[in-house]
Amino acid sequence: MERREEQPGAAGAGAAPALDFTVENVEKALHQLYYDPNIENKNLAQKWLMQAQVSPQAWHFSWQLLQPDKVPEIQYFGASALHIKISRYWSDIPTDQYESLKAQLFTQITRFASGSKIVLTRLCVALASLALSMMPDAWPCAVADMVRLFQAEDSPVDGQGRCLALLELLTVLPEEFQTSRLPQYRKGLVRASLAVECGAVFPLLEQLLQQPSSPSCDTELFDSSVEAIVNAISQPDAQRYVNTLLKLIPLVLGLQEQLRQAVQNGDMETSHGICRIAVALGENHSRALLDQVEHWQSFLALVNMIMFCTGIPGHYPVNETTSSLTLTFWYTLQDDILSFEAEKQAVYQQVYRPVYFQLVDVLLHKAQFPSDEEYGFWSSDEKEQFRIYRVDISDTLMYVYEMLGAELLSNLYDKLGRLLTSSEEPYSWQHTEALLYGFQSIAETIDVNYSDVVPGLIGLIPRISISNVQLADTVMFTIGALSEWLADHPVMINSVLPLVLHALGNPELSVSSVSTLKKICRECKYDLPPYAANIVAVSQDVLMKQIHKTSQCMWLMQALGFLLSALQVEEILKNLHSLISPYIQQLEKLAEEIPNPSNKLAIVHILGLLSNLFTTLDVSHHEDDHEGPELRKLPVPQGPNPVVVVLQQVFQLIQKVLSKWLNDAQVVEAVCAIFEKSVKTLLDDFAPMVPQLCEMLGRMYSTIPQASALDLTRQLVHIFAHEPAHFPPIEALFLLVTSVTLTLFQQGPRDHPDIVDSFMQLLAQALKRKPDLFLCERLDVKAVFQCAVLALKFPEAPTVKASCGFFTELLPRCGEVESVGKVVQEDGRMLLVAVLEAIGGQASRSLMDCFADILFALNKHCFSLLSLWIKEALQPPGFPSARLSPEQKDTFSQQILRERVNKRRVKEMVKEFTLLCRGLHGTDYTADY
Repeated sequence: MERREEQPGAAGAGAAPALDFTVENVEKALHQLYYDPNIENKNLAQKWLMQAQVSPQAWHFSWQLLQPDKVPEIQYFGASALHIKISRYWSDIPTDQYESLKAQLFTQITRFASGSKIVLTRLCVALASLALSMMPDAWPCAVADMVRLFQAEDSPVDGQGRCLALLELLTVLPEEFQTSRLPQYRKGLVRASLAVECGAVFPLLEQLLQQPSSPSCDTELFDSSVEAIVNAISQPDAQRYVNTLLKLIPLVLGLQEQLRQAVQNGDMETSHGICRIAVALGENHSRALLDQVEHWQSFLALVNMIMFCTGIPGHYPVNETTSSLTLTFWYTLQDDILSFEAEKQAVYQQVYRPVYFQLVDVLLHKAQFPSDEEYGFWSSDEKEQFRIYRVDISDTLMYVYEMLGAELLSNLYDKLGRLLTSSEEPYSWQHTEALLYGFQSIAETIDVNYSDVVPGLIGLIPRISISNVQLADTVMFTIGALSEWLADHPVMINSVLPLVLHALGNPELSVSSVSTLKKICRECKYDLPPYAANIVAVSQDVLMKQIHKTSQCMWLMQALGFLLSALQVEEILKNLHSLISPYIQQLEKLAEEIPNPSNKLAIVHILGLLSNLFTTLDVSHHEDDHEGPELRKLPVPQGPNPVVVVLQQVFQLIQKVLSKWLNDAQVVEAVCAIFEKSVKTLLDDFAPMVPQLCEMLGRMYSTIPQASALDLTRQLVHIFAHEPAHFPPIEALFLLVTSVTLTLFQQGPRDHPDIVDSFMQLLAQALKRKPDLFLCERLDVKAVFQCAVLALKFPEAPTVKASCGFFTELLPRCGEVESVGKVVQEDGRMLLVAVLEAIGGQASRSLMDCFADILFALNKHCFSLLSLWIKEALQPPGFPSARLSPEQKDTFSQQILRERVNKRRVKEMVKEFTLLCRGLHGTDYTADY
């Protein structure tokens, strides 16, 4: 059966003659694939080569391409072609040729054992595929034969080369089994056969691993052995063979002496490899091994070996990198123990609680900082890796609390107490810091309010001699983690608040001190009025001295917002005045200056401070509403809200700043943020400001349209549009920004995807909150609709998403809002065509659910129109994709029209259809789509 195909331009430009799949032509095509600068030629070459690989001639040319005089790229193609023929066309091979094919592959693998690694791997994969196809009948002891053949002494290749080739073969064999196309009944037979064959592999691997650590023990050989063992142990099916796993435990435990030697000699590669094997066995099979209750001592010995790896001497990541490999094992073991029925769990709790207490000691030892001198030599990358490692330890400790409970906190507290009160020997700050870090790790996420050791801990904290930044940081974070407890025990606030206020003045403690003060002000605000004057004074002082970076200044303002929320209105106004006045004076001065980059930074900073203060300054306590009636709320104050009072005082000044900076997006954004944060916090209390803010926003947007102004308009629509008193100014603003944006569309909106995105979100919010906004005669609903269709074709995903959101809000209003019904009737077909174009390949596949939502809404609310439009729209040949047949289009339209209830089904239909349109249906590329 001779196949002839067109071969891409191997002879040069123009249509090439149809060429046979010969060695010469394959080599020419490969040369073209690798070296031709023309991408079209490359693609044609690749297509032809794919056909060559599956052709009958591949059996002939593959072996020739493996000749020693060929370059590795050509040899690799030959090996790949062999693998494809064996794995996909096994039925074409006559049974009497199995043995010669096997012998040829063994010969080639032996030859490449000291040659190109990528070719060796492909040949091993080909032999693995052959073995899986012949097992168990035609080749019952495949793995044992491989081991025997590669250990034969009469081979021309040196022992190490053969050993590496064998390990490569044993590594790819289970991988090939996982991805093979064997029928299900064959897969079961082969799996059982492989399980039996393990007996030939593990003694070999053990023998290799236990070679003395001398020049003869090659590192590459060791790495390959580790890789092969870990791969074998980690196979998902391995847990079904419990007897084999039980036999593995003594083999792994037999590596302990080698592990100790490696640690003693500072041989990180060896200790790392052995640790990987122990962890692979423990992590993948802890449940299966725990189930074997009579073997509990054997598994406990493995757990202790892993504990040794967790506590390996040295500081991570400078002197060791192994301990981090073990952390997920401890999660797995705990989950498996806690998943047993009560009786079995009780037995294992008794065995493993002491192990987990030991683990806590080991982890806290590993979390300790090195000496100041040593730490000073660490690179910034090493310090960052150590920080992340400590976070992983923190997560592990938090998890261990589930197993050990309150006793863990008592244990840490006792150790810390003994350390701080012992007069015998001076304690290291590192030890103290690690114990506090353990406490903080748990207190951050676990409710410690009922713990009887926290009062003692709060009492101990002031006794800590803080001589070091790392220790001071941890003290701060620990106080922050206990802020909820302090809210329930306000009498203790005075023990720790002075420490926090003192730390605020130290730039090195910026993050920890400010975040801790913020937590205390948020959680304990009703108990802070006696300390308010002091907190405000210290905060003002550090703000004026510019001790902290911008983000910490913003957090500090949020802290003060929480604090002031709990005071009486007069007190709030008095504190606000002293806090804000210096900034207002600065802003007045800046408003007079000619705009330049440095005064812009100062303006944005001041506006940011104000907006962060107003984010949390909530005298009506909206944020507490969900916490129930037992909360100690202050009576809601009568009269104007203090934030509104301040905003009205500075309103003119803000307008003055704006007039000079209207064309600067950052300043406009900072101004909008002040009002947006205030509106979100104050809600209805903001009402007095609505008319003047609407007027200012209208002027801003008319002068220079910016997305932040639209986002603030959306916020106002959300909160106030449904209230009759506020509807007129909001309607006027809505009409104005719509008119300005429509003009922008006429001039060309492509440069403003952010404005289009925000505009679509505003329209959707208006329809959701107050559809009456679309009843106004001055609103050009038709123009809005057409602009939204245009926005569907933008390349920016957020803009497309927002436009889809607008249509899914608009279409259900067809019946109730006359102007909407009219425009959908007139222009709905245009919307459908845009949606079909997007599904046909114009839009990203990740957006298909959004377009499916529009189709679903059209079908639900405009069924009779859609049934006409969809047939018409899909009529033209090649629309929405040249890859579709008329039958496929017809099927799709019928499916869509039938489904008016289940939105999920419509999404599935659209996903299927878009794959057909793109020519991706049924390809591996879409497997996880």
